[in-house]
Amino acid sequence: MALPILKSATACADFGRTVQPYFSQLNDLPRQIYQSATDLQALKAIYLNTNPLVSAFAFSLFLVPIFLVISEINRNYSQVDRVWSILPTVYNLHYVTYAHAKNLPTQRLNSLAIISVIWSMRLTFNYWRKGGYQVGSEDYRWEILRKYINPPLFFIFNVLFISLAQSVLLFSVTMPTYILLLSSPVVKADIPDIIFSQLLLGAIFLAFTADQQQWDFQTAKKSYQSTAKLPAGTGFTARNLDRGFLTKGLWALSRHPNFLAEQSVWVALYAWSCYVTKSYYNWSGVGAVAYLLLFQASTWFTELVTAKKYPDYKVYQERVGKFVPNLMGQGVADMNEVDERKTK
Repeated sequence: MALPILKSATACADFGRTVQPYFSQLNDLPRQIYQSATDLQALKAIYLNTNPLVSAFAFSLFLVPIFLVISEINRNYSQVDRVWSILPTVYNLHYVTYAHAKNLPTQRLNSLAIISVIWSMRLTFNYWRKGGYQVGSEDYRWEILRKYINPPLFFIFNVLFISLAQSVLLFSVTMPTYILLLSSPVVKADIPDIIFSQLLLGAIFLAFTADQQQWDFQTAKKSYQSTAKLPAGTGFTARNLDRGFLTKGLWALSRHPNFLAEQSVWVALYAWSCYVTKSYYNWSGVGAVAYLLLFQASTWFTELVTAKKYPDYKVYQERVGKFVPNLMGQGVADMNEVDERKTK
């Protein structure tokens, strides 16, 4: 049996009943797929007879050697980055497809699938327009790390973190969707589900707005640096552009409003799973917590580099919250004081 028989909402979040009994399926799955590789009907049977959480986790592990080999051959360590905006939606669509195949109620899951596709479209578009899919494009942070980590240690780092941990992370943030799948026959979709859907869409819109504001600023800055003329109609002053980083719009309230919104998406999905299971927390929150920790570390490193590049950034850090607005501070108004001093 691929799914547990559950009769209550709280049971849907029971790790011992919904996950642990299916661990053993992972061991035999590669052999089954190999033996049935040319038989579509047999593959379909394997898919339906395998717990969907297990098959999703297996796929995340399957991708690890692919990421590792391609990154080492090309000496380009942004292979996971290229699918960062795609894999979570692949996993979410997998759960929705499985629910349809098993004739489970899918109203809640269908809504999530649409939202997930919108999330992917937004993030993929932003990554594309910044040149992320160009040949040879790589996150600058990997290049910086390679300068401080010797090749053998960096290879281990590639195996354990870049290829393995990140791949599993992109699976783990969607684990609440598995709980939504399990709860679909037990808990009917209701008005709170609409509210959670709106929260997710709101976070995606916030991320889109923040990214667009950053894109407009970087475009104006590039034009200003190449022509020495202020681009018309942008609303940016010469000092805004000379400073080198954005402090207007959402970026006047948060140093990383796009990161705040991105993290909120997966926290909201986890909260959704807690709601449907009538629990304050459940095991699927591991993915959201790991995501938050990754963003803490990544943002710390990004700001370390940025502060060295732009002298005013330390003032910005003091006055504006990293993610959540600093309601007790002076905010970006202090940056205006810096501007005034430097123009005198």
